[in-house]
Amino acid sequence: MILTEQVAQDTFLDLGVAEPIAEALAEVGIIRPFPIQTLAIPLALGGTDLIGQARTGTGKTLAFGVSMLHRMEHLAEEEPSHGKPRGLVICPTRELAVQVGRDLAVAGKQLRTRVLTIYGGTSYDDQLGALATGVDVVVGTPGRLLDLVQRRALDLSEVQVLVLDEADEMLDLGFLPDVERLLDKTPRSRQTMLFSATMPAPILTLARSRLNRPINIRAEGEDAQATVPDIKQFVYQAHDLDKPEVIARIIQAEDAEKIMIFTRTKRAAQRLSDDLVDRGFAASSIHGDLNQAARERSLKKFRAGTIRVLVATDVAARGIDITGVSHVINNECPDSDSTYVHRIGRTGRAGNTGVAVTLVDWADLHRWKLINEALDLGIPTPVETYSSSPHLYSDLGIPEGTKGRIVPPKPARHEAEAKPQQHRERRRAERTERPSKPRRRRRRVVDGVEVKGDQ
Repeated sequence: MILTEQVAQDTFLDLGVAEPIAEALAEVGIIRPFPIQTLAIPLALGGTDLIGQARTGTGKTLAFGVSMLHRMEHLAEEEPSHGKPRGLVICPTRELAVQVGRDLAVAGKQLRTRVLTIYGGTSYDDQLGALATGVDVVVGTPGRLLDLVQRRALDLSEVQVLVLDEADEMLDLGFLPDVERLLDKTPRSRQTMLFSATMPAPILTLARSRLNRPINIRAEGEDAQATVPDIKQFVYQAHDLDKPEVIARIIQAEDAEKIMIFTRTKRAAQRLSDDLVDRGFAASSIHGDLNQAARERSLKKFRAGTIRVLVATDVAARGIDITGVSHVINNECPDSDSTYVHRIGRTGRAGNTGVAVTLVDWADLHRWKLINEALDLGIPTPVETYSSSPHLYSDLGIPEGTKGRIVPPKPARHEAEAKPQQHRERRRAERTERPSKPRRRRRRVVDGVEVKGDQ
């Protein structure tokens, strides 16, 4: 069975969600569900296995999160808690796990359900302590979850609801073998929900082999584009050396708020972030060379608006859900159409509008054509663009006369090092040119007689 039609939006209470959950969502302004939630929640509450497909940013997290919390609360009423988790959410990245855990905490604010988020790069102590005390729902990444299972600190034998979130990303990152090992540790009678923006063949194979007569949920029609229609997409052919200048001008567009920039490599992310800071912009980066604490600090500042620009690699930024991202910039052409969809899905979320700009170098024109054909974007040939191109300003609403730097450049390192040496040489020259004073003769008295002369 496949459901694809748009469903009229009701409230969460109309969908059968417990009143404490609906009230907690209403407190943060979430009253009416999105289409994927309207389709999925009633079925999930009944224990049906689901395959949910919807574009990035359309509310998949609450589609499974609300129904899981509802079922966990009712299970707690029917049976005494034994401390072993009954709900499990597997996420591809730490950032997504943290985001899902945060959303569950918001929706379950008035419930007794205990949620624990588990991911690598942090100390085991707190996680082991929480597991020993007992939890109801565990949200985590495959590697750390499997590690704790092998340590016998995490027992999945009582899991009744299991969710695979962003399954296509887990495929891209090579986590499917770990995911299958985790699934083997859970009861076959569990309810399983798989959510993904795209459905490549390995994910469909996993779903067929691991889910029990699942219902396919698709929030849009078969002909819907993979990208969100509220995102304005611009693609420019730009030279690599001019890209920092182009990006610096886009940051100053009239409607620019928070901006995410994606790079292909960790080194490129750090280099571009440093360049933007040098130009006077409040920017930071997240990538694999940074430890978890540093990445979380950058994300916290970006969420709070302390910095407006976040430069990230794909792996570090997958699953990040931050409100108020107005622009996404691809510093290079993405490697695939699915990567493009996930990247630009950081903006235009939850019904908001957004702008996506992709900078394609000459060497990547063929790759872009493949992405354009796969997604039917209608932009087969990017227009050649420079930081001074008039259409760049008019397309993106950049004020006329905007420059790529808002603070004076710092002196080059060799110039800064030369200044103290120049200062010392100047002082030495001044002393040399200064006329010498005659030496004063010392006087002394010997046996009452004054003796003159230098001593």
